[in-house]
Amino acid sequence: MNTLFGSRRRAGIAVLLWIILVAVLASAAPALEDVENNTGANDPPASSQSVQAAELAAREFPRNEGTPAIVVVHGADGVATAAAVERIVTSIDGARADNPSIAAVVTADSPGGANLRTTDGGSEMIVVSLTGNPTDSSFQDTVGVLRDLVGEAAGPADAAVTGPAGIATDTVKVFSSGDKILLLGTILLVAIILLVIYRSPVLVVVALVGVGVAMRLAETVGAMMADAGWFDISSQTASIMTVLLFGVGTDYALIVTARYREALVEEPDRPAAMMRALRGVSEAILSSVSTIVLAMLALLAAVSPALRGFGPYLALGVASMGLVGFTFTPALMLLFGGKLFWPSTTQAAAGRAGGKVWERVSDLVDRSPKAVLVSTLLGLLVMTAGLTGYRESFDFISGFRIDTQSEAGQNMIADAFGPGEIAPSSVYVTTPSGTTPSPDWNRIASGLADVDGVARVGEYPAVSAEGTTAAFQVTFTDNPYSPEAMDRVDTLASAAQSAADSAGIENAQVLVGGETAHSVDIRAALDRDNWVVAALVLVIVAAVLALLLRSVLAPVYLIGTLVLSFTATLGLTTFITVTLLGDAGIGNRVAIYIFVFLVALGVDYTIFLMSRYRQELSAHPPRAALRVALTRSGGVISSAGLILAATFAVLTTQPIRELFQFGLAMAIGILLDTFVVRPLLVPAIMRLIGDKALWPSMPENVFENPVDVTQTGRAGGTWSRS
Repeated sequence: MNTLFGSRRRAGIAVLLWIILVAVLASAAPALEDVENNTGANDPPASSQSVQAAELAAREFPRNEGTPAIVVVHGADGVATAAAVERIVTSIDGARADNPSIAAVVTADSPGGANLRTTDGGSEMIVVSLTGNPTDSSFQDTVGVLRDLVGEAAGPADAAVTGPAGIATDTVKVFSSGDKILLLGTILLVAIILLVIYRSPVLVVVALVGVGVAMRLAETVGAMMADAGWFDISSQTASIMTVLLFGVGTDYALIVTARYREALVEEPDRPAAMMRALRGVSEAILSSVSTIVLAMLALLAAVSPALRGFGPYLALGVASMGLVGFTFTPALMLLFGGKLFWPSTTQAAAGRAGGKVWERVSDLVDRSPKAVLVSTLLGLLVMTAGLTGYRESFDFISGFRIDTQSEAGQNMIADAFGPGEIAPSSVYVTTPSGTTPSPDWNRIASGLADVDGVARVGEYPAVSAEGTTAAFQVTFTDNPYSPEAMDRVDTLASAAQSAADSAGIENAQVLVGGETAHSVDIRAALDRDNWVVAALVLVIVAAVLALLLRSVLAPVYLIGTLVLSFTATLGLTTFITVTLLGDAGIGNRVAIYIFVFLVALGVDYTIFLMSRYRQELSAHPPRAALRVALTRSGGVISSAGLILAATFAVLTTQPIRELFQFGLAMAIGILLDTFVVRPLLVPAIMRLIGDKALWPSMPENVFENPVDVTQTGRAGGTWSRS
């Protein structure tokens, strides 16, 4: 540490080396956008039934026509619809010469297209097959051309392009539309809050430059690792990384700056004061970084690809921020010398510590711990009651918070053809080798049609070239993404199995594919992952707290407050987004994301408080140490929490339901941790437990003349085991 901060010159060298390192990595690494992979973000595990069904379909029913775009048309009557369809088909056929990606066009008059037109002829669907990769810009351009053609040819009729091709294109557009807003909004918001807190534009620049260096480090290293195949990075992960690093990075800068100010009271030599400040916060920040990194890596225990791919890049980002926060940012502070606190002077800045508000808070907790405990618990339990309206949504399209043509098209299909037509399921029945060459497929179709909630079964099943596998298209009466439809998948498989047995097909293999089965497999994997990841994260946090506090008891009640904070956060978020705003449900991965992030980040503020409390015990008895720790850490931790909550709140500007709900929940949860759990609930519990709050660690002496470490800046402590 002396090497980095022993003088202003050494600090300048450290800053220069960091800039060179980041510049070299940036020149060698590919662009993050070039290695992002969004194709598997919503996939179930590879061993799932729906994945096996898709592999079977690709093998037995190869399709060369590409990805379907569904054009849905609705006119004033059957005649108007037919005329619009004719114009649209003619327009598409005329454009195929210039757009070879348009492989085929299927209408209601094509063989097997009877179900593409309503009985009254008022609505009709056209299936346009497009070749190419849906994630490529050329494919998206083709969808754009198709939409222009349809819009011009439809005339007075309503028309929209949806289906897998339209959905994939809209998904890319929705995600990309919010990136710049997210980055600029985060920078602007953090800069304003920092300026209000610091009252120094120089400190604001120092904090933001530190975040920028850490972000660039994480992006370049992450891009190289993703390019090498170590892990995947999705657009959603990159968005969350932006707000995470701004929040965590400014938090660490606030903590270091606050201790630096305290140290300057007794130590006018700036390098010496900085080293004293870093010694005072090193244990807390190291514990914070370790907790967040390990919590992110705990996601590797998940079987859901979306969860497994979420952790490594974010862990890399926080580790980068911790490294930058301990080296680059303090060095940059020293480099500015006495101008760091401009327009204030160093002496005036050093004199700012504590705060009357937090003195009153500590007085309240010290005077009435039972009342504080009961009132905070009741408030958190009331928020938790919002979970009575909790339900999950697996409908990805309904999660767009802006209008898209693919969603409009799906709604048109649901209104005209029935909600189940949005995404029919496929049931595959495969006969064992050596069995009868002509199974009674019709009996299986009849068995599927008898299942409650099935609107229709395709008139003729598709049969593989060898005649051993049949594919039955099954349309439900309700939304294929609804819980009712998802619960019906197992019933559908059992009905097919029973029908195959009754048809004399022994040991037939039955697989259910399609969007509903896909969602069922995601739900099953998440149900498993939620418990495994949550338990692992709690064990990690408990272990870090036990090591930091040298206590067995403290992690128990601190973990309890974290869990209660999570349930209150999720309950209030559910009440706001589902009950009040009318969302179809909480995004299926949002709850576990909230848990991991809220526990890992929320415990930070408790770590900073408890670490300071433990240090103050070297000069104060427990009751007085708690008051001093709460008063001295209150302002800086609350400022840090406000910034972190504000950065996550920026996610509510995003046009995706999952990011909106996640950002809102994190803002709520961090504010609860900052202004309720950490300053009120936790100190009230400690005050009631008394001297055994860190059992089995106990203060060694009863202090007759306690030293005021708020003036000395002294850290450390002497402990014994009882």
